[in-house]
Amino acid sequence: MALLSVLLPLLMLGVMLALGRYEDLLLPQEQDPLEPAAQPAPTMSHNPSG
Repeated sequence: MALLSVLLPLLMLGVMLALGRYEDLLLPQEQDPLEPAAQPAPTMSHNPSG
């Protein structure tokens, strides 16, 4: 009985992790509407005058 109380939570954790991986593979990834489609172009860096 003690062995069951140790193994059952580990088994449940494994099942939850496997279901999360299955969900990631099954469902399409949603794009963030606030994220730009392309990286912004690099701008000139500020060079302080000395």
